[in-house]
Amino acid sequence: MRRAAPVLPVLVVVALVAVPVAGPAGDGAAGSGTVADAASALLVLFCLVRVLRERARPLTRTAALVLGLPVFGVCVAAITSYDPVSSLPGVARYLQIFVLVPGALLLLIRDRRDFRLIAWSMVVLALVQGVVGVVQYLTGTGASYMGEDVRAVGTFGPTDVMGMATVVSYGLVAAVGLALGAGAEPGQGGGRDVPRRQRAVALGCAALLFLPLVVSFSRGAWIATAVTVTLQLALSGLRRAARVALVVAAFGVVLVGGLGIGSQMVSERLGSITEVTEAPDRSVTDRYTMWAAAAGMWRTDPVTGVGLKGFPAYRDSHSSVALSSGSDTAGAGKAFERQPLLSPHNMYLLVLSEQGIVGLLALAGSWAALLVLVLRRLPGARRGHTGFDCALVAAGLLIWQLVDFGYADIGGPSTVLTAVVLGLAAWWALDRRANHREDGGAVGAVQESGAA
Repeated sequence: MRRAAPVLPVLVVVALVAVPVAGPAGDGAAGSGTVADAASALLVLFCLVRVLRERARPLTRTAALVLGLPVFGVCVAAITSYDPVSSLPGVARYLQIFVLVPGALLLLIRDRRDFRLIAWSMVVLALVQGVVGVVQYLTGTGASYMGEDVRAVGTFGPTDVMGMATVVSYGLVAAVGLALGAGAEPGQGGGRDVPRRQRAVALGCAALLFLPLVVSFSRGAWIATAVTVTLQLALSGLRRAARVALVVAAFGVVLVGGLGIGSQMVSERLGSITEVTEAPDRSVTDRYTMWAAAAGMWRTDPVTGVGLKGFPAYRDSHSSVALSSGSDTAGAGKAFERQPLLSPHNMYLLVLSEQGIVGLLALAGSWAALLVLVLRRLPGARRGHTGFDCALVAAGLLIWQLVDFGYADIGGPSTVLTAVVLGLAAWWALDRRANHREDGGAVGAVQESGAA
């Protein structure tokens, strides 16, 4: 416990994501307050106290620039908003997810052991949610899907059907990275800090998480996970990628085809991905209509957008008659309810419509810089056998998030995990200790943190 004390607040935040939320999931701009959100605020406060106590320079100029870019776009959008007062909750939410919590992780993580501990906590959370989701599918107590209560949603309920899919995807991607990276590390020298059994345990966890991801029936999570795992395999070696791809394909055939687990519903859901133009379902029609509405808002205010939390107010004036009045939610212990469509379910279009081109360049520029820095350090980790598993986890989680943002945006109880993901990526990209051959576990978190 003493060894893990500096990152215990992070582990608490991850664990509290599993606490059920009684109210609706919230919108994409401000979200709804949860216990995990409150814990993330305490995490930032804890980090601030450490910085003041150490009296050391916390961040380098590179780290401050990369993490501080979103602040500029968010502040400009809030100042130029048609209703600045209503934009204030959105300012707090964006700073929490994209600046403060990632910055706190960058400062608190001391070495690769801390990094792995947080990654494993996400795997454990995913397993817990996955077990709940599979039970929901098998017993018919999940969220309503195609007239049956079989959609796995974990503890997030039918109002946040993407919550469990997101958590399980994070855990699966982290497990794959831990397994592939540990397999590349030798048993001595630079790989001395990698637990011997990490590869086998991580592979087992990844296999277990495959089923709850399937029965979540989340097309966006499927696409993002498939893209990410493929890239992780390619980065770890093409020969290994081919072997693992064959094993995964065989496992999928046995699970879905041989055992018949959700085979009809899964095939129909997969088929709907390619039917977005010919015969789209209601959810696809609503999504593309909202995307068009977001683009229309941007054309109206191309520089600074309509303001944070402005999408719901301007949605109807920029939407066609094809947009429905809301989405139907039921099951998982809740009665039928009509949920309003408060965001375009595309993070890039949400930022573009509410913050304009200034906000999108600032926020996406920060993510792009993180991705470049993460990938730039990956070859060195592979050659030097220093934290290659951490490199694959950081790269995988960041890539998954950037791909998934094409189908989802912030909002809901699982959003705080997005901040944790960005924090892990920021540490690997911006902290010089990430690539050290020997971890400096005894070094203070603030004294050397953030060095590029």
